[in-house]
Amino acid sequence: MKIRIISLVLFLSTFYTLSAQTVVKGRVFDTDQNSKNPIPGANVYWAETTIGVSTDADGHFSLPWNGEKKKLVISFVGYKSDTLLLNSPADNVQIALKQELELDEVVVSSRGAGSHMSRVNPVTTVVITSAELCKAACCSLAESFETNASVDVSYSDAATGARRIQLLGLSGLYVQMLTENMPDSRGLASVYGLDYVPGPWMESIQVSKGAASITNGYESLTGQINVQYKKPENAETLFVNGFASSSGRVESNVNTGFNVSSKWSSAILAHASADAQKNDHNHDGFLDEPLTTRYIFMNRWAGHLNPYLTTQFGVKVLDEERTGGQAAFNRNRPYTEQDAYGIAIDTQNASAFFKLGYVFPNDSNSSVAMVANYSYHDQASLYGVKEYDATQNYFAGNLILASHFGLGDAHKYTAGINYMYDDLAEKLDGDLSKVFGEAAPRTESVIGAYFQYSFIVPEKLTFMLGIRGDHHNMFGNFFTPRMHVRYSPSEHFVFRGSAGKGYRTPNVLAENNSILGSSRLIYLPDEIKMEEAWNYGLNFSYYLHAGEREITFNLEYYRTEFENQLIMDMDQDVRQVHFYNLDGRSYSNVFQAEVSTEIFRGFDVVAAWRLNDVKQTTDGKLQEKALQSRYRGMLNLSYATPLPRWQVDFTAQFAGPGRIPTTQGNMAHLQRPDSFNSYQLYQGQLTRYFKRWSIYAGVENIGNFTQEHPIIDAESPFSDNFDSSLIWGPLMGRKFYFGFRFAIDRPTA
Repeated sequence: MKIRIISLVLFLSTFYTLSAQTVVKGRVFDTDQNSKNPIPGANVYWAETTIGVSTDADGHFSLPWNGEKKKLVISFVGYKSDTLLLNSPADNVQIALKQELELDEVVVSSRGAGSHMSRVNPVTTVVITSAELCKAACCSLAESFETNASVDVSYSDAATGARRIQLLGLSGLYVQMLTENMPDSRGLASVYGLDYVPGPWMESIQVSKGAASITNGYESLTGQINVQYKKPENAETLFVNGFASSSGRVESNVNTGFNVSSKWSSAILAHASADAQKNDHNHDGFLDEPLTTRYIFMNRWAGHLNPYLTTQFGVKVLDEERTGGQAAFNRNRPYTEQDAYGIAIDTQNASAFFKLGYVFPNDSNSSVAMVANYSYHDQASLYGVKEYDATQNYFAGNLILASHFGLGDAHKYTAGINYMYDDLAEKLDGDLSKVFGEAAPRTESVIGAYFQYSFIVPEKLTFMLGIRGDHHNMFGNFFTPRMHVRYSPSEHFVFRGSAGKGYRTPNVLAENNSILGSSRLIYLPDEIKMEEAWNYGLNFSYYLHAGEREITFNLEYYRTEFENQLIMDMDQDVRQVHFYNLDGRSYSNVFQAEVSTEIFRGFDVVAAWRLNDVKQTTDGKLQEKALQSRYRGMLNLSYATPLPRWQVDFTAQFAGPGRIPTTQGNMAHLQRPDSFNSYQLYQGQLTRYFKRWSIYAGVENIGNFTQEHPIIDAESPFSDNFDSSLIWGPLMGRKFYFGFRFAIDRPTA
């Protein structure tokens, strides 16, 4: 493994790169009362462009610099907008905004909204900040959406602890997972990949809905989730996080950032966690959550070589041991020498990335970048009496040119070429009497080119049209068109529309290997076709100014229509699962309404409701997608005292009823209802802030609600009736937790 990692770093350092730009960093604050209170949520953007960001909870921002003189616009509700003319990149721009004279009083909280929708992006994008991640026990990416209405997270089965996200009513497999705009968590890593991103490592998360930009490939059918790690330039000098829960989970994270010279900086991020306590609250003999030990290490570097040339590179390694099944199972003994049913999964992953970006000195709106990342994933698994071993090698490279037609920014374009290589080798062993078909090795090699045009009327209209063509060694040539429109007739209204197509190559066992933990007969397809779907979306945002407060209303509708889909059919027979290409219709309609505001100083409220109309053809019938709620709701209340010293967060989640695949073929005592009822989940957290410390304590699943009898025939796990795949609700009951954070901030330049 060490030789592989060293070779990867040397290989990538020699031949491949990824984009980064010199940045402008600073802070926005209020000085009307000589207080210098930070202004969180202020809009900071380049004039006559849609390139902008919102300030974080401390008023800080970071924007890419594109070369020559540029006007930087800063605005916030209740304040006079300001414009700065910058001649060069800067590390510490201090911006003071003055309140509007006609307002009697404008009070600014010392913290910003934890999540918000980008006002300038033509793609509907929800930004989850570090402030939002601190509202709950965010130990990993899998737990980052507990207080967010757009993304659902649930367990895929009752034995392995695998968690899956859902976006726009569909599986997270149709979401393109990115790390700083690089493809991540694909294939083998998609099953447990959400646990491979520690919460304290993350700076922010961007959730893009619908057809995303074509620059990152053709694989986003329902959207993208892009994770931003802490950067070498601004990571804390020292950050330490400790966590412990009543379920027996303990975790520690240590991060550090430092400057090596005036041009180079580095960050080191380390994670260690363990779930060592055996929990079986329903006394069925099976663990509610698997036992795990996980170690993750990352080292990344950034170099600002000159005002126009920057680079980044880094490596990340992971080692995980996961044990599930019956509590009596001993992973250190051969499964043939014990009667207990067990699941043992050993995973090693190593990845590396490299970035290089160049801004043309004589044209501030033109730049070129090269992007490359590689990952190696090895997994050895035991599911009862079936052994599943797999390895995956993945590489992606992207060459990007961003420029414009004529003078100004009205007509911009992005063009590029990219290459993707994905080699997956799988091996099934042990008792395969219940597996029909083969898991054949698969190697993908895809080269593509793309062009994306944007027409921009500053602050009013953005029209973005993209097309890409790809040649796939298995599926031939195909094209991916996508379109986005953003129209803002005034500062109070933003309309967005999108349409586009997406493709992906399904991996039957790599992405669904938890089904091996069931006694169902597994029928694998002889031929797997590429999945393809159209996605259409509309979004409307209204910003109402009520005195010094702002109320945000969001309404959105998205439809996804599949032309082909890999179907996992558990409706044909209670003791079988069939995988096959779509024969009929499959679609998703999702409508969501959301409102957010600050009721009074420090008290934020977010409420949302979503309707899911998701149907697919299984067992020859178009029917409601199984194990999914017909509606979802969320209410998040967050209050912070002035300064702040204390913060209280409470979240309620509402899940509607849904369909369960029929179990009528079982004996009477092993049958389940054909549907599940609605249920609610509640969680709360209390945080105390000090100068460099914060301590927090909370409760998850306050009502102690769990799915009853999640495993069918748990008493006889080696029988034909055993099934752990019909999961629609939580498996773990009430959980208490405690943690602390300690940070020494980076000295200001």
